[in-house]
Amino acid sequence: QVYFSESGGGLVQPGGSLRLSCAASLGAFSIYTAHWYRQAPGKDRELVASITPDGNATYTDTAKGRMAISRDNAKKTLALHMNSLKPEDTAVYYCNAKYRMYDYWGRGTQVTVSS
Repeated sequence: QVYFSESGGGLVQPGGSLRLSCAASLGAFSIYTAHWYRQAPGKDRELVASITPDGNATYTDTAKGRMAISRDNAKKTLALHMNSLKPEDTAVYYCNAKYRMYDYWGRGTQVTVSS
């Protein structure tokens, strides 16, 4: 079963911006802490940003100052605004939601930063 539908990925030039979106099919999205992860070719999946049910956001050093995570619990959506993109941001980006033992993933959306 697919719990998230990600969109917004694509090809962008270095220094450009993208907005990734994720629509959740979870019944109670508002109780989950939500995350964006990414996985670059040949590398492990890594956390990018997290947001609690009440909207408190945290970022890894990779994302700090360049990316912003947001959510709309009523619409069951999660977003990641990315600015000043670099070639090293090239990866598949995934939605994730966690609550206690529950851990749900999307299929990912490809982001490629290249001139």
